[in-house]
Amino acid sequence: MRFNEKELICLSRQPSEMAAELGMRGPKKGDVVKKRLVKLVVNFLFYFRTDEEEPIGALLLEQCRVEREDTQIFSIAFLDEAERKYLFECDSEEQCKDWIDSIIKASYEFMRRNLIFYRTEIHRLTGKDPLEQYGISDETRFQGNSGSQLVARDTSSL
Repeated sequence: MRFNEKELICLSRQPSEMAAELGMRGPKKGDVVKKRLVKLVVNFLFYFRTDEEEPIGALLLEQCRVEREDTQIFSIAFLDEAERKYLFECDSEEQCKDWIDSIIKASYEFMRRNLIFYRTEIHRLTGKDPLEQYGISDETRFQGNSGSQLVARDTSSL
């Protein structure tokens, strides 16, 4: 995927959902753990050298799996390259859990599923489609997997 570097740098300077210095190891064989400033901004995870203002990299948090590896370590692997894992070392078990939860909730797909779920619930309770007033109720991105409108979704895993 291509990105405009200047826009990414601008995005990295926006207020973050979370930010901390974490140990980070890249996916390449032989990579070692290095201290990095890690910032979660919308659905991007930016990482910086601790003494620099511009990011040295960014991970787009879509189609990825976030897993706890140990009490204070989590990993991010992308579905199309599952063997390439980024590892992050936190200062505590609680910090690790917070990062995992925040990263999972940052994805577009997570937000889309929530929108579809709440749209369905509002329609069930009121009989009205809350997206209709915005003229976007027929857009496929706001439909359930089957493509039909207002499909109930299981969100117990959200």
